[in-house]
Amino acid sequence: MGSRNHPFSVENETLPYTLVAHDEHDERHQGAVVFPIYQNSLFTYAASDKPGHGFKYSRMGNPTVVELEKRLAALEHGESAQCFASGMAAISSAILSRVNAGDHVICVSQVYFGTREFMDYFLSRYQVEVTYVDGTSIDRIREAVRDNTKVLYLESPTSYYFQLQNLQACVSLAKEFGIDTIMDNTWASPCHQHVLDAGIDLVVHSLTKYVSGHSDVLGGAVIGKASWIERLSRIDHQLLGGIMTPHTASLMMRGLRTLPLRMERLGESTTKIARYLNGLPRIRRVNFPGLPEHPQHELAKQQMTGWGSLFSIELEADMAQAKQWVDQLKLFRIGLSFGGYESLALVVGATPESEDTRPVTLIRLNIGLEAPCDLIRDLSSFYAFFGESAQEQVQAQ
Repeated sequence: MGSRNHPFSVENETLPYTLVAHDEHDERHQGAVVFPIYQNSLFTYAASDKPGHGFKYSRMGNPTVVELEKRLAALEHGESAQCFASGMAAISSAILSRVNAGDHVICVSQVYFGTREFMDYFLSRYQVEVTYVDGTSIDRIREAVRDNTKVLYLESPTSYYFQLQNLQACVSLAKEFGIDTIMDNTWASPCHQHVLDAGIDLVVHSLTKYVSGHSDVLGGAVIGKASWIERLSRIDHQLLGGIMTPHTASLMMRGLRTLPLRMERLGESTTKIARYLNGLPRIRRVNFPGLPEHPQHELAKQQMTGWGSLFSIELEADMAQAKQWVDQLKLFRIGLSFGGYESLALVVGATPESEDTRPVTLIRLNIGLEAPCDLIRDLSSFYAFFGESAQEQVQAQ
């Protein structure tokens, strides 16, 4: 599964566009342009003492899934990868592979809600304690370290308020205390942030998002050093059984072909729309690391080479008003995922009140592949809905 066997590994310094789009001629499969789907549960041998190909049973490895794993590892600058049936399966297995009963985990407080639920309701059953900290403060992380701290779990940026962690500082602290680091890199994707290069031990992705890109398949991956992935694969993957099917792996490889192109387009479109919303009245804050106004924008530029499609706005309105506005949008469908071709809006909930005590509601937006000008035209209903005239809109812009 190691990426070093891939003809376009990171050592060859191939750009992501070529890495995902070009395959060598494969005589094994009659020159098929698309890698075949090995839709079978078991693999037989020519002789009892000559297994040859190394595959036994698809829960333990499947050629189509392994091919996807090689490509993901190469794209993420990792040695090896393991794919799972969902992003949540990847997250839980990555954590379980590094902790035992009696261990302690430090986790950023704004982590993905599924990860937090796993830690709160599952790890606690096995006497693994978790401390949640402000990920923007390395001092808060340091203060949380205990003698039994085993894992520092990061997610940068977070997916509601889009706060970053300083990865170099986190890695240095973890090495100082002998702590393993795991990070969810779904928002930036392997195209825009290489956290293994920064020294993170394991990186997890929800492949359901950008890698799939078509909102039609679930999957997850863990990427890191070959020895760590081998242990995770042998125990937490095979025994828990959260495997990716070969058909799913084929669909993921289809999405992977266009991932760098889509990430480039999504980042450009999202930046345009975030800038537009950042100038509107009654929007207290636009939470998007790509904006110069973001408090960690300089850190974002240091750690990432581009932007994801998801961000949030803090609207000075109560939840009922926010939902009414979202409900009348034409091009934004209402949904909780991100990274697909479609634009989405979701009213998340009330935020801490502003200084003048007016209610503020958090709305999360995913920008899809629609034309940015059409999406902005749809969002411009904001003015009429909240009492601003179209003329004032034009003057404001």
